[in-house]
Amino acid sequence: MKLLGLHHVAVIASDYGRSKAFYTEVLGLPVIAELYREHRRSWKLDLALPGGGQIELFSFPDPPPRVNAPEACGLRHLAFAVADVPAAVGELAAKGVECEPVRTDPQTGKRFTFFADPDGLPLELYEA
Repeated sequence: MKLLGLHHVAVIASDYGRSKAFYTEVLGLPVIAELYREHRRSWKLDLALPGGGQIELFSFPDPPPRVNAPEACGLRHLAFAVADVPAAVGELAAKGVECEPVRTDPQTGKRFTFFADPDGLPLELYEA
């Protein structure tokens, strides 16, 4: 597998407004898109990073403190861009790493999957 770069970092904020102001006003990151997901009672703010990467800022009602919960405050997952998600999944499987089923992002049409590092940190492969 050849990693092509960092696609995005997802962060769940305990205070969405405060975090949005920090990333957009303090750090000066431009907003790509902002979406309220009614079914999850959650905001999703996509922010552009120099070089093409992104930060996805999320809000969730009453997120638990970070332990292993995937919807907890703090770093949600680290995503790596790859050219071919199923091929990369195959390479990981050959090395004994189990991935979730490959899914398609409904907003972008790109394929992605999740797996974990040895400490359980959620990692993602996202189609470049």
